[in-house]
Amino acid sequence: MVAREFDGDPERGVTEEEVQDLLEAERTATAINYSGQDFDVIGLVRRLTKGDILIPTFGHEDDRIISAGFQRSFVWTRPQMDRFVESILLGYPIPGIFLIRQMDRRYLVLDGQQRLRTLKSFHDGIYDGKEFTLQNVIDEFKGLTYRTLGEDQRRLFDDTFIQATIVVSDDSIESLDAIYQIFERLNSGGTQLTPHEIRVALFAGPFIDFVEQLNKSPDWRTLYGKRSPRLRDQELVLRIIALYVNAALYRRPLKIFLNNFVSSHRQESATDLENTIGARFQQAASLLVQAGGAETLRLGSGQVNAALTEAIFIGLMRRLDQGVQVNTNRLNEKIKVLRDDAALILAVSRSTADEEQVRVRLETTTRTFAEV
Repeated sequence: MVAREFDGDPERGVTEEEVQDLLEAERTATAINYSGQDFDVIGLVRRLTKGDILIPTFGHEDDRIISAGFQRSFVWTRPQMDRFVESILLGYPIPGIFLIRQMDRRYLVLDGQQRLRTLKSFHDGIYDGKEFTLQNVIDEFKGLTYRTLGEDQRRLFDDTFIQATIVVSDDSIESLDAIYQIFERLNSGGTQLTPHEIRVALFAGPFIDFVEQLNKSPDWRTLYGKRSPRLRDQELVLRIIALYVNAALYRRPLKIFLNNFVSSHRQESATDLENTIGARFQQAASLLVQAGGAETLRLGSGQVNAALTEAIFIGLMRRLDQGVQVNTNRLNEKIKVLRDDAALILAVSRSTADEEQVRVRLETTTRTFAEV
């Protein structure tokens, strides 16, 4: 895996590293319980209206939702919405949807939110504050709304069946891991979600909120730069924390290591974390701002190098664990030494997720910072 880093531009989609992380096989797979069920369109609309089917908003926790946030904001254009409704009115086959059945018997949309939102918007007659009138369709349907459909057209729309695959979730770690793996396999086309975007969706809760608090901290923002719309800055904070706490347990693939770490701390008190891990992270960030600033985390470009960043942070945090007073001038000198270390440069430039490369870079920075 080449350690090409990211510039935060959401139009670039996923990076090479993220694609590799998504595609890397897990060591084990978890069995799931699922079934098939057909829903008529009017039944789906009714359940959406009552809140018995939930379409989560990406990255936001919802008390009603076990695994919040898989979905992005609604991205279909009006012509796409029109064409989907038209397909139903023409009696064409409709793609199925994936739902998660939660413990409270509500259904969470895992895949199919844009189709479901379109159905509800057309049925309700409103989209984006305006009347939903079909335009980008064959002449027979142009200008129609749900209320002006002929009786046979309305029955066809209401009674069309859409097949749903329903995955049963009991909120256990095993169940959530299975859902993660399912979503990875559904995650294609358009704008793919990154491994961390899926993770944030799956493990929404106090720990993710804690990671985001650190991501907002002023010294970290000075070092990293502008916010990443794809949450890459937040994932880097998580990588630092997870390897700082559990480096000895690190095994590929990175996505599973991070998932397991978040899962084990999911409901941990943000206050307790802030007083321990959070304080050490922010102390290290402050020292790095004083010692070398934003260039500390970069190698020959304006882009943050994630592998270098995690190594420098963890090496410094380990030194701070010893209760020493770090001299920023001395720290700056040692950072320069690290940037000329051939073994470290290799470990942050190639196959950065390999266990040996992780071990080399963490040992190198820990050893070097032992003298600051």
